[in-house]
Amino acid sequence: MGTFSYDQKDRYLEEIMKRFYPDYLVEILFFVFLTIETVFILSILFPPSLGREINPVSPYTPEPEWYFYWIYELLRYFPKKFITLGAFYIPFFMFLGFLLIPWIDRRMGRGITLITGFTIFIIFLSLTLISFMRRMNLF
Repeated sequence: MGTFSYDQKDRYLEEIMKRFYPDYLVEILFFVFLTIETVFILSILFPPSLGREINPVSPYTPEPEWYFYWIYELLRYFPKKFITLGAFYIPFFMFLGFLLIPWIDRRMGRGITLITGFTIFIIFLSLTLISFMRRMNLF
């Protein structure tokens, strides 16, 4: 191939390089419109449901969303006298434990950090699964 002079090299680089205005802009706009069109077609083919059907004759039984199952299950374990323990203090200290993980890691080491995070996660997961199984009458 040989060596290039600076002028030849500049001309060669100009030929192989894309400019933003006509080249990249057209390419980006093509994929933006393609994505919008795909979302539009999918929304027509698979319209969203309006939720569960409501029967006005049956009594209303409120149920929390799945991400609140754990706290809903936690409230079942405390009598009315100690309901603030299950509704406020335990979730607060679980959140505080997750919030303090970087400082626990620096001060006490990786082992205590993993034990703290894993314990909080297992409590959250087990309470969620127990509550879900109660809803499905599996428990």
